[in-house]
Amino acid sequence: MKILFVGDVYGRTGREMIEGYLQKLKSKYQPTVTIVNAENAAHGKGLTKKIYRQLLEAGADMLTMGNHTWDNRELFEFIDDASQLVRPANFPEGTPGTGIRYITLPHNVQVAVINIQGRVFLPPLDDPFRIVKQLVDEARQRTSIIFVDVHAETTSEKLALGWYLDGSVSAVVGTHTHVQTADERILPQGTAYLTDVGMTGPYNGIIGVKRAAVTKRFLTSMPVRFESEEGPGQLGAVLIQIDDKTGKATKINRILINDDHMFFD
Repeated sequence: MKILFVGDVYGRTGREMIEGYLQKLKSKYQPTVTIVNAENAAHGKGLTKKIYRQLLEAGADMLTMGNHTWDNRELFEFIDDASQLVRPANFPEGTPGTGIRYITLPHNVQVAVINIQGRVFLPPLDDPFRIVKQLVDEARQRTSIIFVDVHAETTSEKLALGWYLDGSVSAVVGTHTHVQTADERILPQGTAYLTDVGMTGPYNGIIGVKRAAVTKRFLTSMPVRFESEEGPGQLGAVLIQIDDKTGKATKINRILINDDHMFFD
């Protein structure tokens, strides 16, 4: 069992990188399941129904979200029918959508996908530790293969969730900061961990945004309009190998594609 997870698709450039490389990655690595974080896929803010379908047609089996989930209000119109989408599970009770879904494979093998959002420097949602533990306990009644996308700002909160879940899930991978970290490892009880998988979007922007706008904000502390940078793209991903019977991770490899890290078939 291999899971390919692609991080934070940002705007048109991110979608173009998915169109250009996802099938090549799947051909090279032969993942069993492909998961893509799509919370920035629509012009850097949220997700539309059209883009939801485009990402699935490009090869994603499940999409995860994050703190920009509701930035495009079109999502309210289709999220309850979006069977291949999870949003952070610790949004308040009554919020549309769900934070856990299952991918059913041949021979009735199931993969649970959970999305959780951190609270440090982000909106004060429900306790991610308590909510994710409840969902993991639920998922383990059906499968030992559980993937968790932790959408959070700080490395400490992601690390804490990784150690907290070690041995009870197959993988804990962070999203949100848009900068890939180099700390991939298998934790002692068999959970694959990476603090941030990185962004799939503009390579020469600042976390996807035009550099001039971000610099102006730092220089003046005045509000500025954030727009997607143009130019070459990058793709951040991770490939995790899992023992089908135990749900334990056996291998984890980062993947980074950009002008300085070329992809070879």
